Amino acid sequence: MRLKSTIIFVLILLVVGGLAYTSIFGFDLGRFELTTVKEEMDLGLDLAGGVYVVLEAQTDATGDELKKMMQQSKAIIDERVNSLGVSEPNIVIEGEKRIRVEIAGVSDPQEAINLIGKTAQLQFIDPDGNVVITGEHVKESKAEYQRVSGGFEEAVVSLHLNKEGTERFREVTTRLALEQVRENKIIYIVLDGQVISPPAVNDPITDGRSVITGMGSIEEASRLATLIRAGALPVEMKEMQVSVIGPTLGMTALEKSVFAAGIGLLLIFLFMIIYYRIPGFIASVGLTIYILILLGIMIGLNVKLTLPGIAGIILSIGMAVDANVVIFERIKEEIRNGKTLRAAVDSGFKRALSTVLDANITTLIAGIVLYNFGTGPIKGFGVTLIIGLVASMITAVFITRYLLKLIININITENTKLYGA
Repeated sequence: MRLKSTIIFVLILLVVGGLAYTSIFGFDLGRFELTTVKEEMDLGLDLAGGVYVVLEAQTDATGDELKKMMQQSKAIIDERVNSLGVSEPNIVIEGEKRIRVEIAGVSDPQEAINLIGKTAQLQFIDPDGNVVITGEHVKESKAEYQRVSGGFEEAVVSLHLNKEGTERFREVTTRLALEQVRENKIIYIVLDGQVISPPAVNDPITDGRSVITGMGSIEEASRLATLIRAGALPVEMKEMQVSVIGPTLGMTALEKSVFAAGIGLLLIFLFMIIYYRIPGFIASVGLTIYILILLGIMIGLNVKLTLPGIAGIILSIGMAVDANVVIFERIKEEIRNGKTLRAAVDSGFKRALSTVLDANITTLIAGIVLYNFGTGPIKGFGVTLIIGLVASMITAVFITRYLLKLIININITENTKLYGA
């Protein structure tokens, strides 16, 4: 039993130490490579850099009408943002007339800002100024290259109209194709009141397909195609607040936060070992396992790490330490009452369980409330707090207890002073 417990304990220490080393420095054996936690973790806006925009609807609508407008606007903005290829943007309605958009890790913040708030009212106008079709008649839009004279290719936006749009476009283009003067053959393509392309109609367009030319690049064509595809915002949106956070600033904040957390953990480990001795060492191993579990869950669930999230992690570490302190104090009491080490550990964990559960459950409720009703940074704080509390309960109640029993089975010493008594 003693040899078996020793082998298991040593293997656990080796595995925990190896995982801790790999999470910090990574591991590379040619074809087999494990990246660091820093590389795997999905960072939030305040750490990765990005764009923060608050938009306000310019309308006098109220009640259900306003609510419908805001929901439609949110859905359209969400589709536009997704076209940027960013992961998990945060788009929420604040109050009655405002929408907050947070996008982390964008390469071109100004492009994102322009794309988010653009009204995107697309209209096709004949020479007399009559609206032929609008963006509502476009079934599909995409950016592509079109071959022009001389063998060159230019970026265009290809449009596919719906049934009503096809019929309207057929009637107008059939009429304009018969005109002799070029100015009378033009259909003006207007976006938000500005002419973006004035093509002349030479032949009737009967298949419901058309192209918008005059794009400066395929990227510009792609942005316009996205705006058309997502649709026009049902109401004009005014930028009330715009913030662009650079990645350098975010990484500096991350490095300082991680450094501070590391110093704090080291001090906690030293205190636990000096004050509780063997149980303190076991608690330090348990806390290391807890941190690995916490970070693994966050990476697995693609939870964005933010500065408030780091605060939530640190708070949950404090809760984990608090749970160990309560348990170890109960164990010390049982030892003073004359119980053996094994009996003291069993009784101490049993007596401390209700106290630990009460403290963690009340904090867990607070974390759930923050996650459900909070926004932005507050929600990030709630997420990491919830995950941290669950992980701390697992390590404090099960893992720390198991490791303590292994140490007792190894029977390193019977001196109760080394168990904090």
